[in-house]
Amino acid sequence: MPRAKLVFMRNGKRVEETEVSPNETLLDYLRLRERSCGTKEGCNEGDCGACTVAVGSMRKGRMVYEPVNACIRLLAQIDGCDVITVDDLASEGELHPVQKAMVEQHGSQCGFCTPGIVMSLFTLYHSGQKPDRQRVNDWLAGNLCRCTGYRPIADAALLAIDGNADDALATRSAGTLKALKAMQDGEDIFIGNTDRFVAAPASIEALAKLVAKHPDATIVSGATDVGLWITKQLRELPRIILTGRAAGFDAITSSKSGLRVGAGATYAQAFDALAGIDPDIGEVVRRIGSKQVRASGTIGGNIANGSPIGDMPPMLIALGAQLELMKGKKTRVMALEDFFIDYGKQNRQAGELVSAVEIPRLARNQHFRAYKISKRFDQDISAVMAAFRITVEKGKMTEARIAFGGMAGTPKRASNAEAALVGVSIANEADWETAIAALADDFTPLTDMRASAGYRMRVAQNLLRKALTEIAGKASDETRVAGRRERLEAAQ
Repeated sequence: MPRAKLVFMRNGKRVEETEVSPNETLLDYLRLRERSCGTKEGCNEGDCGACTVAVGSMRKGRMVYEPVNACIRLLAQIDGCDVITVDDLASEGELHPVQKAMVEQHGSQCGFCTPGIVMSLFTLYHSGQKPDRQRVNDWLAGNLCRCTGYRPIADAALLAIDGNADDALATRSAGTLKALKAMQDGEDIFIGNTDRFVAAPASIEALAKLVAKHPDATIVSGATDVGLWITKQLRELPRIILTGRAAGFDAITSSKSGLRVGAGATYAQAFDALAGIDPDIGEVVRRIGSKQVRASGTIGGNIANGSPIGDMPPMLIALGAQLELMKGKKTRVMALEDFFIDYGKQNRQAGELVSAVEIPRLARNQHFRAYKISKRFDQDISAVMAAFRITVEKGKMTEARIAFGGMAGTPKRASNAEAALVGVSIANEADWETAIAALADDFTPLTDMRASAGYRMRVAQNLLRKALTEIAGKASDETRVAGRRERLEAAQ
């Protein structure tokens, strides 16, 4: 029989819950059930970071604490985890080192966002890193504050965090790890009845079987999208199947030919492997959502929801990725670009599950570029997302794969522009113009709140020209705000 309860740690203490609504968020549990009200509700969509808590999980035999938006993390997703909130940090009447530093550096004004900022810095404190200011800024990209400014907050982080955690959490870490290991029981979770339930299968086989049995259930990986259905659209989701406990569903395997990324792998888990293919992928992924979102959102989830403005699919399509889907014991594989049929429509059968993506590595003569264009540099939805893989032999382009997001109802290749580049000299800019103009035949973009149709087309054409300019050999520090060369060196 499956387990009919959640088991997790709250600040080092074991908790068991049998009454769990499929739609209950971690934030509601903390504030309404526990009355731990230090964690705030701000935007309620995973954008402002006021609700940030630290969620610890066991990874490769060690504890890893990540910042998580409690407003869109479902309560059922924390089974087998250790949850720490801002209410837990002070010990024996003494503030935590991060809290002390925030006070000393005057890092708070109105204070509403401060609990989330403190919790993000708390996870950085336990990351084992001695950060520089840029790393601190990256870590805080998901915590929006408009009172104080970020300089004193960053100063507090640099003052308190030196790579050596020395607090109550560190003192009891061995005991917490032992407790979490004991929770890894390999049991499926099923709470509720066939009409209304939340389930978390413990294996890929059990996951696929349950999805096939309940094809109308909502499949949830990170809840960075589904969470908004609950909090903003106020939708009632009576049957939810979580992928996070299925052992191996997040596996990432690397070979000389490429990567196989399990659909349950989060952006945080997959970052190093993806950046290893090309530094542009790492840079785009660094700007997808926030630290909190990347700790929850999954590669497979971003593909499965079929968003026309998802940042990952254009890069994967340009690379020639293959998508694996599973229904029960059967699997099928297709080119990723064939998965996206129309706006809101994907090539996925009822009861079928996106299970993995196969990503080939670049050949010696292949060049990759990717650019994310958005109004805000960090944590913003793209107006245009562009990715290019160009094959060059003896100074001529012999193959081109070009994919865009935000230009159509689905992530889409630019087939006319691709054809126009084949046989063209990479060194002769005048020869590129036919392909650049052909983008107007490939796309009829829309005007919306993020960009006008004319802007999108102009940007798309300029990004193709930019990619070809860089591949032709012009130094990328002349075409980038942040130079590709520096990122390449950092990735290596």
